[in-house]
Amino acid sequence: MNILITGANGQLGNEMRLVSKASSHTFVFTDVVEAEGVETTLLDITDLEAVRSIVRERGVQCIVNCAAYTNVDKAESDEAFCRVLNADAPRNLAQAMKEVGGLLVHVSTDYVFGGDPYNTPCKEDQKGTPTGVYGRTKLEGEQNILATGCDYVILRTAWLYSEFGRNFVKTMLNLTATKPQLKVVFDQAGTPTYAYDLAQAIHTVLEDYVQEQPQQGYSKNGIYHFSNEGVCSWYDFTKVIAALSGHTACDIQPCHSHEFPSPVIRPAYSVLDKTKIKETFGIRIPYWMDSLKVCLQNMQALCH
Repeated sequence: MNILITGANGQLGNEMRLVSKASSHTFVFTDVVEAEGVETTLLDITDLEAVRSIVRERGVQCIVNCAAYTNVDKAESDEAFCRVLNADAPRNLAQAMKEVGGLLVHVSTDYVFGGDPYNTPCKEDQKGTPTGVYGRTKLEGEQNILATGCDYVILRTAWLYSEFGRNFVKTMLNLTATKPQLKVVFDQAGTPTYAYDLAQAIHTVLEDYVQEQPQQGYSKNGIYHFSNEGVCSWYDFTKVIAALSGHTACDIQPCHSHEFPSPVIRPAYSVLDKTKIKETFGIRIPYWMDSLKVCLQNMQALCH
């Protein structure tokens, strides 16, 4: 199968590059910018005709959309472009797959929730109540995909990190190594998700799709939740990052989220219920702390 990856030079896109090395499929890695050391086909997914063209030329049968506008705070003052990338572009990808009878695997977010109070893991059929532009546009993107009628798997994830790009783990590694004291929010709970684990889950979906070879629509079309197992706060997450990295000299203190003013109210409870994806695809999901250990080991290896 010919598979096109968007956002191939981002966190998840780079993990998809790693996963693809053990795959029998042919991958086309695309992004809006090139990156040193990796082959990248330039593609603007906000241009429907450009998407149609590459799908036709490369015989693409599946698109994995790893591209998104993810700067949550900046999105509040950049709503128009955020909507183009998070809502309009997924519709372009879905339309292109509809036209060739292919599959769109789209990555969404826990930020589609947050407006209603809750303290149990969010299920796929729970009403979306986003609190800001980022969450609203990601929810719109999901709705636009469904409206096209293409075969689709939407994967909502949360607190994503990896060896690549900018992310919370890298930031905290630097701060706990250089600051004598640090305040970290403890009143927001969720689950850190290692992007490589998500990439492996995506590959499982792709393999299932190939095996089914649907003629009248993929039987597993739907929205699914994926994050690592377990629950923690940002404070807990930071404490474990520091401990595993040997940064014990930093005094890490818990604080309330209101001590870090933001234009967006972030979800207080971002835990996702993964029952559906585990039962549907038979995916085994690692505990967040175990995956963090693997990521930190890989980061250390990359530095040597």
